[in-house]
Amino acid sequence: MKLIILDRDGVINVDSEEFVKTAGEWIDVPGSIDAIARLTRAGWTVCVATNQSGLARGLFDVATLEAMHDKMRSMIEQAGGRLGMIVYCPHGPDDGCDCRKPLSGLFKQISEYYGVPLDGVPTVGDSLRDLQAGAALGCQPYLVRTGKGRKTATQALPERTQIFDDLAAVTEHLLDNKA
Repeated sequence: MKLIILDRDGVINVDSEEFVKTAGEWIDVPGSIDAIARLTRAGWTVCVATNQSGLARGLFDVATLEAMHDKMRSMIEQAGGRLGMIVYCPHGPDDGCDCRKPLSGLFKQISEYYGVPLDGVPTVGDSLRDLQAGAALGCQPYLVRTGKGRKTATQALPERTQIFDDLAAVTEHLLDNKA
């Protein structure tokens, strides 16, 4: 199984300091939807692992989050792709859960669901915590310069992190190298 795990905000859609609170505010990063479709057509299973503390903060409810994810899935399907599992952490930063990135609970859910180890599985994020969550389980971290990525690139990154402009560039790399 060729599996890839993506962060959502800042990688697939435009991030906001004010949080993405509605399906209308969910706007794709240029090239991200087509990148996911290309990965799907090349036999990849594309999953999303995302912190969604807006739920704990009362900024939106689960139905609204599902509407955002339905919009994302629909756009990907219209582009000829398919999205696998979406897992999210609904907790706030101080809730003490094991699923909020940089902890690896979301990644463990994906691993258990598909019954595969995550050694070498690409994970794409725009923040240090995205990369740390996957790297802790052996994922190959890819940082994109979209979202918070340019700022993140100035920090100490997990070992073996590769940096690309956006998800489309990561996809191009993976498909060119038959990863």
